[in-house]
Amino acid sequence: MELSNHSVVSEFVFLGLTNSWEIQLLLFVFSSTFYMASMMGNSLIMLTVTSDPHLHSPMYFLLANLSFIDLGVSSVTSPKMIYDLFRKRKVISFSGCITQIFFIHIIGAVEMVLLIAMAFDRYVAICKPLHYLTIMSPRMCISFLVAAWMTGLVHSMVQLAFVVNLPFCGPNVLDSFYCDLPRFIKLACIDTYQLEFMVTANSGFISVGSFFILIVSYIVIILTVQKHSSSGSSKALSTLSAHITVVVLFFGPLIFFYIWPFPSTHLDKFLAIFDAVLTPFLNPVIYTFRNQDMKVAMRSVFSQLVSYRKIS
Repeated sequence: MELSNHSVVSEFVFLGLTNSWEIQLLLFVFSSTFYMASMMGNSLIMLTVTSDPHLHSPMYFLLANLSFIDLGVSSVTSPKMIYDLFRKRKVISFSGCITQIFFIHIIGAVEMVLLIAMAFDRYVAICKPLHYLTIMSPRMCISFLVAAWMTGLVHSMVQLAFVVNLPFCGPNVLDSFYCDLPRFIKLACIDTYQLEFMVTANSGFISVGSFFILIVSYIVIILTVQKHSSSGSSKALSTLSAHITVVVLFFGPLIFFYIWPFPSTHLDKFLAIFDAVLTPFLNPVIYTFRNQDMKVAMRSVFSQLVSYRKIS
C-alpha cells in the first residue's frame, strides 16, 4: 500500500496515560507483570496442547489457536506502552502507526471468529454428542482457522483502505497510548465525518454481530443442558461459564469503543489497558481454571521443563 504523498506528518505523538510519576510507576509494574504472565500462560497452553496426545481434540486445537492470537493481542500495543511510560516524548512513525492499526484489527477479527468456532464446538459437543467427531473433523477445524484469518485480513484491509491515503498536515497528537483508529482519522486535514461513521459502523457491526451470535448460541446450549439434565450437566455448565466470561471480557470494551455515543477519554484508556494487558492474561486462566485435564497436562509439561533445565 502506498501512503498519501499529501501527508507532511511523519510521526505521531502519544499523550500517554498520565503525567503522574507515581501512577506511571504503578502502571509499569502492573503492565509488565501481566504482560509477562500472559505471554508465559498462553505459550504454556500452546506447548501443552501440542505435546500432550490426550489434548489433540477440536476444543483444545481451537484453544491453542486462541492462545496464539492472545500472544498477538499482548504484543501489538503493550511493549510500546510499557516502553513509553517514562519517556517525555512518546512518538511513533507514520508507517508504524498504520502497521499497528493493521495488526490490531486483523487480530481482533480473528479472535471473534475463533470465539464463534469455540461456541459451535461446545454446541456440537453438548447438543449432538454422538455426531461430535464427525462434525468437528480436522477438516472442519482447519476451515474455521482459515475462515478466521481470511475474515481478519479482509476486515483489516477494508479499514486501512478507508484511511491509508488520508492527508495529514498537523496536528499530530493522539490522546492515547496506541494508534486508535477513530482518533487517527480525526487528525486528517479533510472533513472525515462520513469516514468516521463508516469505520465505526464496520467495526461496530462486526463486534455486535459476533457478540449476538455468541450469546444466542450459549442460550441455546444452556437450554439444551437444562432439558437433558445428567451427571455431565454441571461440567458442561462450568465449561460454558468460562466461555461466556471470556466473550464478555473481550467484547465489552470493543462494543463500548464503537457503539457508546458519549466518548470518555479516561474510560477509553482504562478499557484499552484492560483489553491489551489484562484480557490476554485472563483468557488462559479462565479456560484452564476449571479444566482438570488441562491443569494436569500443564503441570506435567511444566515439570518436564523444570527437569530438563536441571539436567542441562
